[in-house]
Amino acid sequence: MKIHDTGFPGLYAFEPKVFGDERGYFLESYRASIFKELGLNPEFVQDNESSSRRGALRGMHFQKPPHAQGKLLRVVVGAIYDVVVDVRVGSPTYGKWYGIELSQENKMSIYVPEGFAHGFVCLQDGSIVQYKCTDYYNPSSEGGLPWNDPGIGIDWPLTDVILSEKDKHYKNLAEFESPFTWSP
Repeated sequence: MKIHDTGFPGLYAFEPKVFGDERGYFLESYRASIFKELGLNPEFVQDNESSSRRGALRGMHFQKPPHAQGKLLRVVVGAIYDVVVDVRVGSPTYGKWYGIELSQENKMSIYVPEGFAHGFVCLQDGSIVQYKCTDYYNPSSEGGLPWNDPGIGIDWPLTDVILSEKDKHYKNLAEFESPFTWSP
């Protein structure tokens, strides 16, 4: 598995080795020993899956401590543009964003540690995203940032997006008191 350094502490993208023949393909989507080599030791407790139409934007979400979540995310059908924003106070990348296309074609995945707001926009109808979480969903711990916060300046590939009602009402990063602190 090839590891892509994102320039953000703790945030990694992974490109699997794909073995294909006339039957189809095989790939390894997760290996604990690779995470341990990177200094990560997530214990995944919940798997989620979403299906979305083109233009659906889910994000920018996080869960506050004590129910903060790390996520390992990949696309099994279609394509998304996946984005994270570092909201860990004291981090050298605080308030900065990182984006990557994840697709059925490139088979890449991304590990998003606790302390990042996360979201994605679907680039194709019927895109299916699967992700593992390090804590259970807890509605009282939900938080988020606006997808179009001008102080962050995410360069989304689509701007005519479909949002949930709750995603329309988050405070901008400048008005936000982060519950996360970065420790090197």
